[in-house]
Amino acid sequence: MLVKTFGSAVSGVDAYTITIEVNVSQGIRFHLVGLPDNAVKESQQRIESALKISNYKWPGHKIVINMAPADIRKEGSSYDLPLAIGVLAASTQIDDSLLANYIIMGELSLDGSLQPVKGVLPMAIKAKEEGFKGCILPIQNAKEAAVVGGLQVYGFENISEVIGFLDGQSDAEPIQLNTEEEFSKGIQTVDFDFSDVKGQESVKRALEIAAAGGHNLIMIGPPGAGKSMLAKRLASILPPLSLDEALETTKIHSVAGKTNSKNSLITQRPFRSPHHTISDAGLIGGGSFPQPGEISLAHNGVLFLDELPEFKRTVLEVMRQPLEDRNINISRARFSIDYPASFMLVASMNPCPCGYFNHPEKQCVCSPGVVQKYLSRISGPLLDRIDLHIEVVPVPFNKLAETPPSEKSIEVRERVVNARKLQNERFASNEKVHCNAQMTGRMLAKYATPDENGMAILKTAMERLDLSARAYDRILKVSRTIADLEDSVSIQSHHVAEAVQYRSLDRSGWGA
Repeated sequence: MLVKTFGSAVSGVDAYTITIEVNVSQGIRFHLVGLPDNAVKESQQRIESALKISNYKWPGHKIVINMAPADIRKEGSSYDLPLAIGVLAASTQIDDSLLANYIIMGELSLDGSLQPVKGVLPMAIKAKEEGFKGCILPIQNAKEAAVVGGLQVYGFENISEVIGFLDGQSDAEPIQLNTEEEFSKGIQTVDFDFSDVKGQESVKRALEIAAAGGHNLIMIGPPGAGKSMLAKRLASILPPLSLDEALETTKIHSVAGKTNSKNSLITQRPFRSPHHTISDAGLIGGGSFPQPGEISLAHNGVLFLDELPEFKRTVLEVMRQPLEDRNINISRARFSIDYPASFMLVASMNPCPCGYFNHPEKQCVCSPGVVQKYLSRISGPLLDRIDLHIEVVPVPFNKLAETPPSEKSIEVRERVVNARKLQNERFASNEKVHCNAQMTGRMLAKYATPDENGMAILKTAMERLDLSARAYDRILKVSRTIADLEDSVSIQSHHVAEAVQYRSLDRSGWGA
């Protein structure tokens, strides 16, 4: 008897449907075709054990299973459940009338219990697009799939419960989840707050500007000055995620296996901080079994690179294209996939190997030329994509001992949100540009031209500070953001003057 069940596979952050055809006929051999990998081929042993413990039997006949489309490689153990259900239905041990209505996915343990799988959210989205009635999944994945409205999602703990549902012997109810309520419940939660930071008002101002315009930022300062502490609080002042952004972000984390029943929908902007020993593939994604990298996991959020010069040069250079295009394309001999990568880059670094160059109290012990050599580990093209350079100095004791609390993140976020609203209106006609940091040269001429005094200040700064040509566009973009924070239509001289201060590493002789 020939029976079809339906599963799903993930490519990039999107899913496609897999049709599993099971034919049980006269004979004694078992054939599994359709480019399965070793994990799929090993499913026979897991299925046999699970069926035996669940009081069902593996058919003593010839079994041929085809996983279509047959030219696409099937990977992982998540096909155990649809394969097992297909074998039972084809051997007439269970009813097959409901199989065409559901996407079925799950890994089987030897005792028949179901283990969670990756990529459930894109699978559920695809199931809805293709008109399936619902999904049958492990209980741990059900809440995540239920984020997709208009789809019946059933979560089960073992294969016996699945069989009971398909045979009509179970009164299982689909998982109910109010997506908007789940989204609004977690959107205002803040793990780190700006009010925890004493002093560092100039750095807080730079972070506010970065958040308001979507600008990349680098902080340079000695150890213990508070660079990491400040970076962790940047996500708390970014505009809240929209529901579409939350779904897009959750899809990426679902594919990477970073979601669970407690965080079925990501409502906070991601903050990723990889260690400096990370590999190229770990940062941008890929590998033998393609997975999103850190830059994709930071999509719609912040990627923080602590001690930037300590990262391998090749790892840093692979970020140049994603920083411009806001997506990453991974091309290999067997596949080509795209991952979104629209993130804010925040980096920190010591000014020299010992960490105390330009320190107000401690003496730098580095030999001549070592400081410049240390800074040169960061290439010009990468530095060119960082809009704000801010020097962080240690907080004096009298500031640390102050009891009055600093401004809270929610107060700063209000100003950032108002500035982003102006930018959304300004760039409403261009789908690829959402904030000032993404402006093209033509847009700069249209939206970011300073007044006469502002242009004079910019000209003087370029000449006296020996700023590089690449700093010109960056200063204009930051000036436009500072003006937006003040709700100013035009860019005035004090906006340009403040923006010039954030180009420390472009100054001739810095660190020489």
